[in-house]
Amino acid sequence: MPETAETPPTARQWLGLVAVALGVALIVVDMTIVNVILAPIIEDLSIGSSEAQWIQESYAITFAALLLVTGRLSDLYGARRIFLLGLAVFGVTSLLAALAPSGGLLILARFVQGVGGAMMLPTSLALLNATFTGRARGQAFAVWGSTIGAAAAVGPLLGGWLADISWRWAFGINIPLVALIVVGVLLHLDASPRTPGRIDGAGAVLSAAGLGLLAFVLIEGRAYGWLLTTEPLEIGGFSWSGGLSPVFVALLLSVLALGVFWRRQTALGRAGDEPLMDVGLFSIRSFRNGNFVTLMVGLGEFGIIAVLPLWLQFALGYSAFEAGLALVALAAGSFVASGASFPMAATVPALAQVRIGLALEAAGLTTLALTASTDSSWWLIALALFVYGIGVGFATAQVTNIVLVDVPERSGGQASGIQSAARELGSALGIALLTTLFFSTLASGMTDRLTRDGVAADEADRLGSMVTDSAGSVIGTLAAEPRTASAAEAAREAMAVGVQVSGYVCAGLLLLALAATLFMSPGPKGPSAPDARRARPGAATGADGSAVDAAPPAA
Repeated sequence: MPETAETPPTARQWLGLVAVALGVALIVVDMTIVNVILAPIIEDLSIGSSEAQWIQESYAITFAALLLVTGRLSDLYGARRIFLLGLAVFGVTSLLAALAPSGGLLILARFVQGVGGAMMLPTSLALLNATFTGRARGQAFAVWGSTIGAAAAVGPLLGGWLADISWRWAFGINIPLVALIVVGVLLHLDASPRTPGRIDGAGAVLSAAGLGLLAFVLIEGRAYGWLLTTEPLEIGGFSWSGGLSPVFVALLLSVLALGVFWRRQTALGRAGDEPLMDVGLFSIRSFRNGNFVTLMVGLGEFGIIAVLPLWLQFALGYSAFEAGLALVALAAGSFVASGASFPMAATVPALAQVRIGLALEAAGLTTLALTASTDSSWWLIALALFVYGIGVGFATAQVTNIVLVDVPERSGGQASGIQSAARELGSALGIALLTTLFFSTLASGMTDRLTRDGVAADEADRLGSMVTDSAGSVIGTLAAEPRTASAAEAAREAMAVGVQVSGYVCAGLLLLALAATLFMSPGPKGPSAPDARRARPGAATGADGSAVDAAPPAA
């Protein structure tokens, strides 16, 4: 079909994009910032390790559990309305977290804060997909994707700076930002259309339970044991301390819930009823294959961010601020990619930009792995992360563009929810895989080095466990004692090898995602594709060769 003239986006629409991007930045930063401020929280609220862990993980578990539900709500009640409601929930719970007098109330605030985040991420995608068309859609998603990469990197730096003032400001700073974003959304984005329908209540419960339990498995597997219980799970007065791991039981329940959910959605779709998730969307080739690539990108992209700060601070001796500055190079690369994608949108298809991004990410991580040692140069690390960040900016943004390009507008919310769930589960799986690999390499490498140096096996195991249990923070203490200085050096060497292995594995996963893009040739396929075109009249050929709207639909 010949390409028709596009109406350039207005300044108002670009300002609406800024508001949406800031909202996405808030929810991503809140996933990473707590890791940095946890120590002062423990000291101020006098809480134990179990409560501290739930403060970290409660937000991510609730967030992942509700993405499908909030995506469907976006279709039924309008993306802008749900996005604004999510902002309100996020702002109120940020205030509660900032004022929390105890660990229990802070955990509760974090759980509900995850609800607000889950309402914002898929609706942000639906808003951009409906507001922008053609080349401008690729540019809008470039800004959106770069914001995610940059926010994930900036979170630890911001947390370290705010922790020097008070950990409460890490939550309190959200409140004026939420107010600013609300004003921006109301002024610069039109009210979204509603789709008549209802929520499948049973499906909502099954999807939330299945995704929430799966997120718990991926996040907590290393802590509690994958098969047998290695550490007791304590929630309030309840304690799970023996036998099968709660992680393994949660995995079985998750598989059961998601299996029943899929069968129910399939049956509802065949009966002409209203499923929570239209499984027919997976007959659209760009959507189906794009979500697989999204999952693989999440696996390879975010796992390395979980282990890098540990190596930078505890093996190389960087301060939290210096480590944060190295990660800022990643954020800078993401924004460079965002700027470069604007002129490229007219000539370089979105799929080609995804491939360029994945190749650059793999190159950056390979460079990092090749140069990782006990005395790596800060500039080499920053350069590798800069190249990696450019790749993140291209790949993360444009894979979203491809996933949603052939989806009917009426299903934009639930399609965005599915894509967001794939991204979050990929990220959680990547973090679980990389942290397990990193700490296993650290423990075995350190033990082997000490044993070769003549240290007794029991003592080598004890020192290795001490380092891994502290995530490396004890290395400085070991180095200060002449008797254990050799153990500290062995730990630094083993940690460098852990980064090398992690870098190569992540690069390999991203190259696998790159190979998967060979099955993402543009253009709608399957029985749902004609419906998509009929639902979006005036379809034209976009920058990636796929059908896009010739005129902007109602935002």
